[in-house]
Amino acid sequence: MEIRPLKKQDVERIVEFSLRAWEPVYESLEKALGEEIFRRQHPDWRGDQRRAVEGGCDPESGRVWVAEGGGVVVGFVAVELNSPEEFMGEVSILGVDPDFHGGGVGTALTEFATEKLREAGMRVAMVETGGDPGHAAARRTYEKAGYTLLPIARYFRNL
Repeated sequence: MEIRPLKKQDVERIVEFSLRAWEPVYESLEKALGEEIFRRQHPDWRGDQRRAVEGGCDPESGRVWVAEGGGVVVGFVAVELNSPEEFMGEVSILGVDPDFHGGGVGTALTEFATEKLREAGMRVAMVETGGDPGHAAARRTYEKAGYTLLPIARYFRNL
């Protein structure tokens, strides 16, 4: 597997596998939140996810990389330098093709992104994910890469 900078022609492949990768996550969110709150927050999760991935995949930014194996893009990661005055950066989005889950792609991308943040002078790296069952694999990946969990409680209520 090789990790290389994102190219414009990679984006549609990334969007395609991201929608497959996040489908179980959104199913888990719907179970956790209940259908009514979920539908209010995510009336078109596929469209929202497509836009989020496309928006986060700017080849000109120099902050997005892909994992490629056998000539196929199997994962991607982006970083943000959120708070240079505090020397904190963020792994802002990461996705792995579900056909390649469990093969270490997510961990390799997380470690690669963390090193890029270090090279940019950041002293703290942050990544955020959900606490629901659909995000369990992401939590394992980040913990395996040495990130520390800060439990946060976020509550929702229909109005």
